[in-house]
Amino acid sequence: MTVHVPFDNSYARLPEAFYRRVLPTPVAMPQLIKVNEGLARTLGIDPSALATPEGVEVLAGLRIAQGAEPLAMAYAGHQFGQFVPQLGDGRAILLGEVVDRDGNRRDIQLKGSGPTPFSRRGDGRAAMGPVLREYLVSEAMAALGVPTTRALAAVSTGEPVYRETALPGAVLTRVASSHIRVGTFQFFAARGDTDSTRLLVDHVLERHYPALRGAANPAIALLEGVIARQAALVAQWLGIGFIHGVMNTDNMSVAGETIDYGPCAFMDAYDPKTVFSSIDQFGRYAYANQPAIAQWNLARLAECLLPLFSDNEDEAVEIAKAVLAGFAGQFNDAYVAVLRRKLGLVEAREDDLALAQDLLDRMTANTADLTLVFRKLCDAALGPEHDGPVRGLFIDPTAFDAWATTWRARLAAEGGDASARREAMRAASPAIIPRNHRVEAMIEAAVERQDYAPFEEMLEAVTRPYDDRPAFAQYEEPPPADQRVYRTFCGT
Repeated sequence: MTVHVPFDNSYARLPEAFYRRVLPTPVAMPQLIKVNEGLARTLGIDPSALATPEGVEVLAGLRIAQGAEPLAMAYAGHQFGQFVPQLGDGRAILLGEVVDRDGNRRDIQLKGSGPTPFSRRGDGRAAMGPVLREYLVSEAMAALGVPTTRALAAVSTGEPVYRETALPGAVLTRVASSHIRVGTFQFFAARGDTDSTRLLVDHVLERHYPALRGAANPAIALLEGVIARQAALVAQWLGIGFIHGVMNTDNMSVAGETIDYGPCAFMDAYDPKTVFSSIDQFGRYAYANQPAIAQWNLARLAECLLPLFSDNEDEAVEIAKAVLAGFAGQFNDAYVAVLRRKLGLVEAREDDLALAQDLLDRMTANTADLTLVFRKLCDAALGPEHDGPVRGLFIDPTAFDAWATTWRARLAAEGGDASARREAMRAASPAIIPRNHRVEAMIEAAVERQDYAPFEEMLEAVTRPYDDRPAFAQYEEPPPADQRVYRTFCGT
């Protein structure tokens, strides 16, 4: 069966300063781990064709599908605050783009497909653990309703990759609205290439912000659009306890999607200072720092666009400051909206954030689990007689009782049907997240024993996160003390 991918490539038509053409490096014995059948159909690809020997070769980079134009994208970036003028796709190759059945343009990229001109002495490969982590977590994020890259497929390569030890290799086929980053703009700005920056602005507006194409100043409109999407995205992250772990500017998509799942993790017990990433030694990308880091990254984007704001440098800087100043309000509005839905509130009132923050502070003091508290709170919305499960999550249950008195007064003032409120809250507060100890156990089974059953089962669990399913009840539970994960690793 021939693999047909309906490629329609736009990035490859940009000047070659934007990328380097490169072919994937063949691997020894690729074997299919997983095909995302639903996503394949959305992309106009027959999933059964991807599961054939020819399809597996395409997914492993052994065979190039007709219409693909493989390339590695150029970009720069601030990594932990330090600017690197050239990064680029060091272990990823963009095969091309398709326009899906909903009319959306999507990149199809191989991650772990061998070295590129941007590899900087790296092998360009990926270990199986990080590939399975990204597959599972990105699909969980999509099911949670968070804008994200997606996983189309994962294959093992039959070859080891060498990190601290030899590990089985794998290739992830990743799908994104695009892989254009803040760092892509930085690449050209660092070289003083205003013409390419302007061309990139036009490309991004055409692809991601078509409603803004007629703006008087396209660059200002683009910055405003990216700010709005990032403010909403980070607010969603906080609502589910997600910690990206490496919010470098080369890991911030201008499309407003979550991208590059390296040492990411989900919080168990609520603590705003939580850090998981082993390379984030000073907590730069801690859970509570993510909004401020997003704004910092957006300021770097604004710097790239200054020459397009105005010919007068001082005026351009003032424009940038004025636009960037809007981030805080947009994030706050988006975050309060997330919290309001989780608390079952419909009407917007000035003290809503204070009410939510009071609960979060009490959760921190009582090491209460973020996901479980908000899920059990849904039942508590029916009345005080349902408080037992949620108050039992607090070391001192009276800490919940004191807050609940204020919360119920707020609910009573708003009115409404309690059952309807409960259902609305359940749609905003998942029962299941990809808990870190479960992710690590899944990876260990695949890497150490070539057992993919835990991956399959966990994938089924996390991609229906709002459903109560007794068969998957174990995925709702926080880790026992001896299974807590305190550090995650990038895997590059």
